[in-house]
Amino acid sequence: MQKTSSRLLTLLSLLQARPEWSGDDLAERLEVTVRTVRRDIGRLRALGYPVATDKGPGGGYRLRPGSQMPPLLFDDEQVVALAVALQSTAQPAIAEDADRALATIRNVLPARLRQRIEALRIATVRPPGPGVPPAHAPDLLTTVSTAIRRREELRLDHTPRQGAAPQRRRVEPHHLVAWRTHWYLLAWDLERDDWRTFRTDRMTPRTPTGPRFTVRQVPGGDVSAFVTSRFRGSDGTDAAWPCQGEAILDLPASEVVPHTADGIVEPLGPTRCRVITGSWSWTALAADLGRFDANLHVVGPPALREACATLARRYAAAATTEPDRRLDTPGE
Repeated sequence: MQKTSSRLLTLLSLLQARPEWSGDDLAERLEVTVRTVRRDIGRLRALGYPVATDKGPGGGYRLRPGSQMPPLLFDDEQVVALAVALQSTAQPAIAEDADRALATIRNVLPARLRQRIEALRIATVRPPGPGVPPAHAPDLLTTVSTAIRRREELRLDHTPRQGAAPQRRRVEPHHLVAWRTHWYLLAWDLERDDWRTFRTDRMTPRTPTGPRFTVRQVPGGDVSAFVTSRFRGSDGTDAAWPCQGEAILDLPASEVVPHTADGIVEPLGPTRCRVITGSWSWTALAADLGRFDANLHVVGPPALREACATLARRYAAAATTEPDRRLDTPGE
């Protein structure tokens, strides 16, 4: 039989894994008596874990929400997935808290997990903008990140679109990029002799990896800007608006991101941010930017400035002109 401390950890892990357990099921899994389960439940409660008991023939034990956050247990894959999610947050308002949480996790990890997460930390790029990619397939992300860190060629099968046949590719992996709701690999395609982006949920890495390569310079030197330009309608992931403009708002990025569903928000300090977004018309784009209760500075293009001037004249006229009351009475 397990020692009491080890058994308590196992019991806590079981309670976290399912909404409810019967006493008999827990006793069977722990290889103890139901009476021992009851004592161990009491020990968990004394440690601050809010374990509820449902009485009756169909009753059991469940871990309910409490007033404070108790210590939690994670398996290896959950830890890697959590690290990926923390690194991929695109919300400036919680970026600092996410980094502190990741540091807390890394400080207590065994070496085997720290190496996997370190590879993700080195290789991951977070372009500015709304949306949080899912932390899916941590093993795949780790494999790709390791190849990036080691500068080893990667052989993979890639499905360019749904329903298409997989294609065998040989690439030099450079960056793992979180964009909106997907992960992408930015790599130099050795057969196409050009830069390419590959959605990770459409690729299957093949082992072993290839020979080492010399890192290439991304055009322009800015990975985020380069990837963003590629996604704007070039690969079908983010169709371009017919009217796209850039402006600076005297607001923190954290206040603008939740209201910019299709655009890029880049912090320019604690009280300003750059917004790159689009719409179906210049007037609609100007109105969309003007809805924020803050000073607006249009960077370009000229068509956006002109649309802002047109709206300013209309709003000024609306504020000084009395409405024609005759239009309010039907039938006259």
